Amino acid sequence: MTSKLAETAKRLTSDSTPASAISMPRLDQCALLLDIDGTLLDFAPTPREVWVPPELEHTLRQLHDRTSGALALVSGRSINDIDLIFAPMKLPAVGGHGAEMRLLSSGEAVATHAPPLDPELKSRLAAIARISPGILLEDKGYSLALHYRLAPHTEKAIYESVAAIRAENPHAPLEVLPGKSVCEIKHSGFTKATGVIELMKHHPFTGRRPVFIGDDVTDETVFAIMPELQGLAFSVGRHSDVVDGHFEEPRDVREWLVGLLDQPVT
Repeated sequence: MTSKLAETAKRLTSDSTPASAISMPRLDQCALLLDIDGTLLDFAPTPREVWVPPELEHTLRQLHDRTSGALALVSGRSINDIDLIFAPMKLPAVGGHGAEMRLLSSGEAVATHAPPLDPELKSRLAAIARISPGILLEDKGYSLALHYRLAPHTEKAIYESVAAIRAENPHAPLEVLPGKSVCEIKHSGFTKATGVIELMKHHPFTGRRPVFIGDDVTDETVFAIMPELQGLAFSVGRHSDVVDGHFEEPRDVREWLVGLLDQPVT
């Protein structure tokens, strides 16, 4: 963990400002960057069971148009997985924790030179799922996720097993991402933040003020870079003094996004 990210995590508090109290830039001047699970969508027992409300698809399409395409989904999921969830809609995206990117809704996903996990290590990490039939293994290509929402009692055993494999391979560039009922392992060197920084260099995002909304530990890398990008950051569920405001739950985010469409069209 970088010193900047460590400082971000350390400063979590319980008195941040509601998002509704923050003044937003005009839609023609900002780039909307939105995490998916726990931010736009409510959590489900398994990653495949998440549901996209029809009204959310309508809202995202309108915001995509009003921002001239500067709306991107920023997720640990692969872009292929994102497209399956939101089908038939496709949006610009940063997927795989920054491993891949799509700049235009009509474009193709491209890798960002992020190295994949070593196949042998990946196999050993995947075997951890045998601890319990309630552990769901998800291969995201550039990372491996062990979901234990259906087997919460296995959390300690999962992290201990991952730690043991890392101890046996001290020089392997692995990064462990603890999440909400999930332990994810990826190659170090790329994050959601590196993906967002690259995204903001390209049309239609460049020159705009980024507005990022996220809910989990992996989103803290993006929270940390918003000041240097003159952006705004909002957390969901967890209050923090390193963000500009917060939402209590995904439903509040969805309602807030609808409210953005009330801005006058210039």
